[in-house]
Amino acid sequence: MLENKSSKFKAAAVQAAPVFMDLEGCVKKAEDYIRSAAAQGCRLVAFSECWIPGYPWYIWLNNTALNMKYFVDYHENSLVAGGEAFQAIARLAKEYSIFVSMGASERDNGSLYISQFLFSPEGELISGRRKLKPTHMERTVYGEGDGSDLQVVDTTLGRIGQLSCWEHLQPLTKYAMFSQHEQIHLGAWPSFSTYPEAYALGAELNNRASQVYAAEGQCFVIAPCGMVSAEMIDLLVENELHASLLSQGGGYAQIYGPDGKPLCTPLDPSEEGLLIAELDLQDITMAKCFADPVGHYARPDVTRLLLNTDPQPRTDVLLTEPLPSRMEALSLDTADEPLAAEL
Repeated sequence: MLENKSSKFKAAAVQAAPVFMDLEGCVKKAEDYIRSAAAQGCRLVAFSECWIPGYPWYIWLNNTALNMKYFVDYHENSLVAGGEAFQAIARLAKEYSIFVSMGASERDNGSLYISQFLFSPEGELISGRRKLKPTHMERTVYGEGDGSDLQVVDTTLGRIGQLSCWEHLQPLTKYAMFSQHEQIHLGAWPSFSTYPEAYALGAELNNRASQVYAAEGQCFVIAPCGMVSAEMIDLLVENELHASLLSQGGGYAQIYGPDGKPLCTPLDPSEEGLLIAELDLQDITMAKCFADPVGHYARPDVTRLLLNTDPQPRTDVLLTEPLPSRMEALSLDTADEPLAAEL
């Protein structure tokens, strides 16, 4: 049963550039926005896709061989779950008593993943998930998540879910989230700064994806958006072709109501800041009266979703007791042989 929480509350979407490929710098800059959101009465603040240590825009500018010079620094500055920078973000959530959704390149041993981590005002991790399928060139950098990453968690604010970027263009992924009665959706975007001739990669279409998500799921959508800084341009743009493909700015953060209505006056695409809106969960009740895709507006006798939420570990240990080593097995075999008859 869907239970509305007690009251209205404020939420913030961050529109800002990271301190690119600088893990410590990103955490310090994040604190500024967490502090500011809390000071303005927000109970939740959300950061963009891969805000730590920044979205790797170089993958859209070069072939992979030319990008190898970035690999080590990007890897080393990605966020390790449970690591020092990770714990610092948890402490910030607790210090400022606010929910924090952090988009990050997550480093798990030798692999990277596009991840989102949701921390409670008590500084506890209440949801950590990985992008189910990295998009196009992202697959040269990141691994995949699994069905356990399609999660909606119950919190003191309401039922919160998270997705990244073009996961909002995946109909079945969206329906999996709707089916968990999501009330507050955190949809993280990297920035809209690249390939100006590619309409599908631009702000107009992708902001509409967030807006339609809100209307389809009858939920609030908080859509933080990253930006490309002048420092990132200096580092990544090496020739005229690069300059034509990647531009500074690209911030288009917004917050949408459960009827799809934008709730904030947009910032200029080159301006960093917070977009803040008051969310009233009772607005969801009204929207659900008109359309509930997993309730009265569904036809499960005609179409339904098969969802596998089991984690997919890389190794399954099937035996509860270890087999003897090869040398131990040889010793056992020798011990079982009858003694040779005496001559």
